[in-house]
Amino acid sequence: MRQAPQFWEKRGVIAKLIWPLTAIFSWLTSVRRCFYELNILKSEVLAVPVIIVGNLRVGGTGKTPTVMALAKALHMKGFHPGIISRGYEGQLQGVQEVSSASSPKDLGDEPCYMAQQLDQLNIPIFVHGDRTKTAKALLGAYPQVDVIISDDGLQHYALKRWPARDGGRDIELVVRDARAEGNEYLLPAGPLRESPDRPRDYTLNIDLNSNFNTPYLVDAPNFSVTIKVKAAYQLNQPDNTMTLSELQQRDDLKILAAAGLGHPQKFFNLLSYHGLKFESLPLPDHYDFLVNPFESKIADIILITEKDAVKCSQLDAYKNDGRVWVIPIEIELPKDLIEMMVEVIQRPQPL
Repeated sequence: MRQAPQFWEKRGVIAKLIWPLTAIFSWLTSVRRCFYELNILKSEVLAVPVIIVGNLRVGGTGKTPTVMALAKALHMKGFHPGIISRGYEGQLQGVQEVSSASSPKDLGDEPCYMAQQLDQLNIPIFVHGDRTKTAKALLGAYPQVDVIISDDGLQHYALKRWPARDGGRDIELVVRDARAEGNEYLLPAGPLRESPDRPRDYTLNIDLNSNFNTPYLVDAPNFSVTIKVKAAYQLNQPDNTMTLSELQQRDDLKILAAAGLGHPQKFFNLLSYHGLKFESLPLPDHYDFLVNPFESKIADIILITEKDAVKCSQLDAYKNDGRVWVIPIEIELPKDLIEMMVEVIQRPQPL
């Protein structure tokens, strides 16, 4: 499913009809978790602390920008972070290292996006579906890495961790956006992978207005951040930039905004929040752009996300289209959150 269905947002007729499947899903996930707790299924502990940046809600909450912000913040604190990711829909088999020159077709769009953004910091990024295997390969290649950041993986129980709330040095950070938990049903009747009362160390609320008033049900520290937008740049001439304020003043331009995200409306809300008027074009999450969605569109400027730009920049149809502009965003994490994380990952390894 590439975009969230509307029935996930309320407990209507469709959600209630599907709910029996949710009961089965809930039972299966509980059994799986129990098997790991009883050591019927094996899990492994890494030699370095692990920070898992995940979400309870499926797709589009802002995990990847959070991972990058956290990697930059820890690098500034003197740590040597490494990042592991699943590499969604990547075609190469086995554990792979991602570089700024890697193809999103081979290794997934999000890892390639992170590699391009973090290239100057020499933060290694490895991808594979088995996060334990991926982390061990990363540590073998880069023994100086002293903390692993996992892009998603809250439900990857094979990677054993000692969470901060239990006195350990591993951290489970849940990212949440303005949609919150929707109808609070688990998949497939609702958007949740796990119950909203799942224990976690921290909850990070990503909202344009930073005004989350409803915390998760579990008593864990909650932090709010806002998304910062930098000047847009032209895809085929990155040195050619334009601020959103300048774009807002260009009433003569017909603007199209497109986003291949799990929740594309978040991108459109961001642009509207900054006063832009545009036609919106939501695309499926992880859209490959092999079929050009802009070919028949009448627009002077087409605004896309940096994640989509990773794929578009490798295809001639978009590199030759001067209308395509990229909107860079970044998340600035609260200083007190970073300080709390630093204290946790500096703890000794639990026995």
